[in-house]
Amino acid sequence: MAVFNLTDLLATLGRDQRVIGIDFGTRTIGLALSDVRRGLASPYGSIKRGKLTANATAIAALALREGAYGLVVGLPLSMDGTAGPAAQAARDWTFALSDATGLPAALWDERLSSAAVNRFLIGEADLTRAKRAEAVDRAAAAWMLQSALDACSRPAGDWPETR
Repeated sequence: MAVFNLTDLLATLGRDQRVIGIDFGTRTIGLALSDVRRGLASPYGSIKRGKLTANATAIAALALREGAYGLVVGLPLSMDGTAGPAAQAARDWTFALSDATGLPAALWDERLSSAAVNRFLIGEADLTRAKRAEAVDRAAAAWMLQSALDACSRPAGDWPETR
């Protein structure tokens, strides 16, 4: 398949086709799912990061089960917007995942998503460290996906797009 910018990815999708948000972590992969109108992202779950084949199989099964036809993968840019080794790893993984699943993908800037989610879970949700660890990956995926979906409702030129 291919990796698109976000607007091109969404343009390829049909009406009522969901997208999966992916927070590509070092140990776990957080998953989120959009609603059929692609206006709301919800935390879905997480999977242990392992071999690409196993991760792609799990994500493809989720897509089939939930009617998702595209992937939005978080791109961990540096605070100054440059792409370091983590961003390059996420890009490479996204291309390989898109090929393995047969689903088109887009990359989206995920700067501070995990930090924001952790602050929320500590301050507002008052979760213990163990419960936070379970929730942070899927919540970060939902945060990132919601950011991408919100950007699509803004006029073009009003939002940062990442390739």
